[in-house]
Amino acid sequence: MAYKSLLTILTAGDPMAATLDAAVQLARREEAHLDVFCLGVDRTQTGYYYVGAMALIQLETLERAQEEAKALAEEARAHLGSQDIRWGVEAAVAQVGGLSALVGLRARFADLVLLPRPYGEGRGVEAEAILESALFDGQAPVLVLPPGGSVERIGRRVVVAWNQSAEALTAVRRALPILRAAEQVNIVIVDPPRHGPERSDPGGALSQLLARHGVRAEVSILARTLPRVSDVLARHVTDKGADLLVMGAYSHSRFAESILGGTTRNLLEQAGVPVFLAR
Repeated sequence: MAYKSLLTILTAGDPMAATLDAAVQLARREEAHLDVFCLGVDRTQTGYYYVGAMALIQLETLERAQEEAKALAEEARAHLGSQDIRWGVEAAVAQVGGLSALVGLRARFADLVLLPRPYGEGRGVEAEAILESALFDGQAPVLVLPPGGSVERIGRRVVVAWNQSAEALTAVRRALPILRAAEQVNIVIVDPPRHGPERSDPGGALSQLLARHGVRAEVSILARTLPRVSDVLARHVTDKGADLLVMGAYSHSRFAESILGGTTRNLLEQAGVPVFLAR
């Protein structure tokens, strides 16, 4: 399977130029169609205003969201107008609580969704909601771009984070087009359980699966020498000179990760390379 239908979702405050440039690079490389979904987000919190004010506030915020969506779409069309790829731009408005269905419907029919990093300065709650909607409601793999990230040379040296979970295996399967084209693939396992199903050969079954697809992968088994697994993985990506990290998303519940933190969230906050997520 190749990535022939790409989707990127933009909201006000997103690094539009960098995200679109990366999406165009990948669309050109994959000879794919790029869809750009521009969202104006109504952030009204129902119930926080005195009686009678809600309707006026909703009208005002809805108009603002419509203006945002229209401006984003116009800017996106201007940015893509001279590009030699197939593309389309669509604009819509949604409240934060209604993003799941809207984003999920579009992501469901995309081979790959490209999004800017959802955490950091200037990023709103809708950024994380869009990422989770694409993963959970759209069941689509997502490529998360770090600030200023490029995908022009992505996928030459790939690190695969492996923890024997269903999410990690799904990510590997969704990333096969990239892995088959890679020059080097490294399967990394951090502190594997002594009594796990792969205790005698951590990563062996996965490397065999990849070999049958023409992927030559090496396995690295690392001790948890830093407080967080995400720290160990991030350091390993740097040590390997990797340009992409492939991993399963949210092996724990989203609620637990949002409150306590987790490998997915921590890596998205600190990774200096694009992160390919699926579940």
